[in-house]
Amino acid sequence: MVDLPVMDGLRQEKQQRKKSKQAELFSRKVVRAQGVTNVFTRADLFFISGNTRRGATFVLEYHFRLRRQQRRRLLPTQKMPSLEDLLHKSIPELRETFLDRQRRVPKGLLEALESDNRNGAHQLAKQIRKRYRSNRSEGQRLHTLLRFEIELWAQGYSLVAGVDEAGMAPLAGPVVAGAVILPQNYKLRGLNDSKKILDHERREELALQIKQDAVCWAVGFAEVEEIDRINIYHAGLLAMQRALLGLSCLPNFVLVDARRIPQCPVPQRGIIRGDALSATIAAASIIAKTTRDAHMLELDALYAGYGFASHKGYPTPEHCRTLKELGALPIHRRSFGRVREVLGLDPIQNELFEEQPRETEAVSVASA
Repeated sequence: MVDLPVMDGLRQEKQQRKKSKQAELFSRKVVRAQGVTNVFTRADLFFISGNTRRGATFVLEYHFRLRRQQRRRLLPTQKMPSLEDLLHKSIPELRETFLDRQRRVPKGLLEALESDNRNGAHQLAKQIRKRYRSNRSEGQRLHTLLRFEIELWAQGYSLVAGVDEAGMAPLAGPVVAGAVILPQNYKLRGLNDSKKILDHERREELALQIKQDAVCWAVGFAEVEEIDRINIYHAGLLAMQRALLGLSCLPNFVLVDARRIPQCPVPQRGIIRGDALSATIAAASIIAKTTRDAHMLELDALYAGYGFASHKGYPTPEHCRTLKELGALPIHRRSFGRVREVLGLDPIQNELFEEQPRETEAVSVASA
């Protein structure tokens, strides 16, 4: 006789293997775009999902989990020393392991350090507990930063894109926008509005990590000629539109910093101060800022003596002084007052920074 429960179990196991193999084969369909690997194309998503969000979500989550497992395999696996072995180590060695390298603290070590008579043991225990509190606080901050995304994911929008721009105020150079789709429940320590990350090296590190982890990302430029022709407000929207359309994956929903993108093919929501309130917009702001900074470094090499590497085209006293002494370059924005003054041109009367229409759906969220 046939054991039906056993047969059902074998059938389910076979289906699961087939499903996993299909996803694994699909995960190898990877394109390399803008220096980033593991970016899905829109056609690839629909290939396995049958144009359903459910299938797309399965593939993306499987792919993200697979990459995380691959990273773990690359890390050397070392057996954690026993508590007794750790207590035989010097305090500087323990500090390097559990503070500098932030390794997991084994159970009982904190209590042992607090009862240890060696100099520095009590202080080390306090510092480790402080790190615990900091980690909890950062985790709560990152969870709060996902408030809009969590709401959209719960409604079935599996691919939420964030869009933001950088370079609206400078006197020179393009305006650049970034667009990014992050994996669901993505938390990156230090992720924040790019303007709040003052260390440029830290911004570069975060940008690199975001690009490696993102489902997909893209940037869009609006050049100086376009800024002068259509004004800076509309040029910023144009850069956002180009960044959004440059994504390899079609998002289900778009979160934008304070504005609405014209002719957006999917639902969108503008969030005032969104780069400080939404994780995806914050990630987009970091990509936009670092991309524009890198571009201004290239312009600094092309136009020596103007200091673009330091001020990035912003109207600093140094830049304004150099502009008067050396004159305007082709990359200076002729529609901006300081540049027009140097060129002896009359000021432009119309408003360059237009206000948003009253019917905008931008929302303001009080920071708690």
